[in-house]
This record gives sequence, C-alpha cells and structure tokens, in this order.
Amino acid sequence: MENSFHNLKQAYIEKKDIIKKRLNDFSKIIDRADDNELFEELTFCICTAGASAKMGLKSVEAMRDILPSGSLKSLRKRLDGVHRYPNARPAYIVHTREYLKREHNFKIKDLLKSFQNPIERRDFFAKNKDIKGIGYKESSHFLRNIGYSGYAILDKHILNTLYELKIINSPKPPATRDKYLETEIKLKEFADNIGIHIDELDLLLWSEKTGETLK
Repeated sequence: MENSFHNLKQAYIEKKDIIKKRLNDFSKIIDRADDNELFEELTFCICTAGASAKMGLKSVEAMRDILPSGSLKSLRKRLDGVHRYPNARPAYIVHTREYLKREHNFKIKDLLKSFQNPIERRDFFAKNKDIKGIGYKESSHFLRNIGYSGYAILDKHILNTLYELKIINSPKPPATRDKYLETEIKLKEFADNIGIHIDELDLLLWSEKTGETLK
C-alpha cells in the first residue's frame, strides 16, 4: 500500500503542470462564459453521464449551433450515430433548457452565483427534477468544469482507485446523497493526507486510469 501511495505521488510530480493548467483553464470559465456557453457545458455533462467524456465532447460538437433553440427532433437527428442514447439525451437537454428559460430566464450565470453554499449549489442541480440526466457525479463534473472548486467527481475510475487503495469498501457508485457526501469526505481526507488538493487529485486519479486529462 505504501508503494501505491509513493507511485501516486510520483505520478503527481510528473503530471502536476498539465493538471494545474487544466484546472486553471476551468477556473476562468464562470466569469468569462456567457449563459449559452454554460448551458453547453451542462449539456456536455448530460451527454457524458452513462457514456464517456469523449462521447460527451463529440455530442456537443454535433449539436453546438442549435443547442440554444433547436427542436427535440433536430437534436435527435444530430446525435444519431454519435451518442449511444440519441433519443433520451436530447429529451433531457430540451427539458432542462426549457425549464431554465421558463423559471430562470436562462440566466445560468446569475443562478450559479446566487448560491453562497457550495453544497446547496450542487444540490440544486443534482436534486432538481427539471434538470434531467445528471445526479451528484455529473453535477460535480459540471461545476468543476466551469471553475468551482472542491467537488469530487466520483466516476468509476475514481471509485475503483479508492477501492484498490482500501479507502472505501466498495467500488459501486454511491446510491444516495448521503453516501456520495460520505465518499467525497473520504477522498478529501485522503487528499489532505498525501498533500494534493482534491481537484488535482481527482484529475490525477482519472488520468492514471485513462491516460488522459481531458475530463
């Protein structure tokens, strides 16, 4: 186990610069992006759920120009042959988009900044029945990718590594909010113990499993 921790720290030293650059890129988005760009990132996370980051990226590229107002039919046509769920994901996207327009005037940046508590900010997206297709993992992913810090993205790669390191008892995804928060706390404690910020550790663990830092 001690050897595993040593290898992880060594990997961090080797990847630290690219990880920090990636996180620095994320940190600028919330202030620079407009509401359409923030919705694009939310769409990426909706399309990544149950699929992969690469599939999420390809899906956004296929729909980008019609995301703000495209019909369900047109979005489905764009995702045909691109996403593994070309019917369900566009339905989630359209429902979420229309909800944000109807209830929040599509002022996504103002909505995000209205939350002072980071847990409440994530709860809004993860628990909201009108924001379709994402739970705690992808809500964390969305918030991290637009510049908010301190959220654990507990995907299969992270969970498998935490299980291998005997930090958690099972690699199964947390099924409830409380379980998610419990696992997130364990990851934060582990990050503190090895002296790597949780945002950097999250990307490090993911890249160690996938060989990439595009997440």
